[in-house]
Amino acid sequence: MNEVRTPGPEANIGGVQVSLQSVYLKDCSYESPNGPRLPNSQAWEPKFQLNMNTSAEEIGTDVREVLLTITLEAKQGEATLYLVEVKQAGVFQIAGASVEDLKRLIGSFCPSVLFPYAREVISDLIVKGGFPNFLLPLVNFDALFAQASEAPEPGLVN
Repeated sequence: MNEVRTPGPEANIGGVQVSLQSVYLKDCSYESPNGPRLPNSQAWEPKFQLNMNTSAEEIGTDVREVLLTITLEAKQGEATLYLVEVKQAGVFQIAGASVEDLKRLIGSFCPSVLFPYAREVISDLIVKGGFPNFLLPLVNFDALFAQASEAPEPGLVN
């Protein structure tokens, strides 16, 4: 009989062991100054601004809390339709990682795990606020991390 193993919340990547201990919503905020009313009976044509940030805090030996912060603002003209900020957190046990591996895991792998949870919370808040459903586009955190790694650090001169 063939044994089929499905991947769980643990991964062994090149000798580095990563285990997801927990996922939780650390903070969220939803603001809609005028509710779902559009300014001056205009058609629904919002402009969106999306910002994302990742941070990590060591909370034990080989244990890190990784925080993915996503802020989404929808405006129609000068009027803010809604502003949503979600701080999705996860506790990851990471063993056997070099400093570079740890940076990559915190900047790419961990946010990739947390993103679907944050995406669902944001969509849910927007719908509960009376607005049309908004689903954040998928994000390639590997590409974002590579791009951020290539950018010179502020204050450094080449």
